[in-house]
Amino acid sequence: MNMKKIVVLTGAGISAESGISTFRDAGGLWEQHRIEDVATPEGWARNPELVLRFYNQRRQKLLEVEPNAGHLALVGLEKNFEVHIITQNVDDLHERAGSSRVLHLHGELRKVRSVRYPQLIYDWDKDLCTGDLCEKGAQLRPHIVWFGESVPMLQHAAELAAAADIFLIVGTSLQVYPAASLMIYAEPNIPFFYIDPAPQLNPELQQMPNLTILPEPATTGVPRVAQQLLEGLGTR
Repeated sequence: MNMKKIVVLTGAGISAESGISTFRDAGGLWEQHRIEDVATPEGWARNPELVLRFYNQRRQKLLEVEPNAGHLALVGLEKNFEVHIITQNVDDLHERAGSSRVLHLHGELRKVRSVRYPQLIYDWDKDLCTGDLCEKGAQLRPHIVWFGESVPMLQHAAELAAAADIFLIVGTSLQVYPAASLMIYAEPNIPFFYIDPAPQLNPELQQMPNLTILPEPATTGVPRVAQQLLEGLGTR
């Protein structure tokens, strides 16, 4: 028997509970930096040293934190469901928790890529500096989708959403597009669960007739939904 597919869209909220800073809670500042200075191609062109320093600090912080109960509850669902995680987060907490299918829409903090040959991507845990080059001699940059850049994994994410039997939305304000519109690709009548301490229904989600909202953190809301889904298997 084929397992049902659960597609999970996660945002900054689930990582914040592990101690990862978010920027939308700080008036547009991201750890005291303007988004335009550290998360845009223009900021990189103006001051690459600042951008590298910023991501080096974030990378080191990531290595100090651990997955939380929200991440672990998603891993537990894999025993009975085919779980696909689409994350807006650039950390690797889903992978470290044990999730086996994780798609990163906005890149990965522990990877870098060539500025001239974007297909050249490398695992990277140390500081990245000017003068660190790819094998073809071009400068390396953070493997991050900055504001104003295309989202190369979006089509794959849309295909996953279209195949979902159950859709979970965790820890996101649903304000960052195109990720916030992914649910429009899903069948509208499937069960949707939205878990966030301050849920904001965007127009796409408002149209879903089978929506359950849990206004609570991921560390309590995801285990609650996971238990409900597992109990549902026993009643079929």
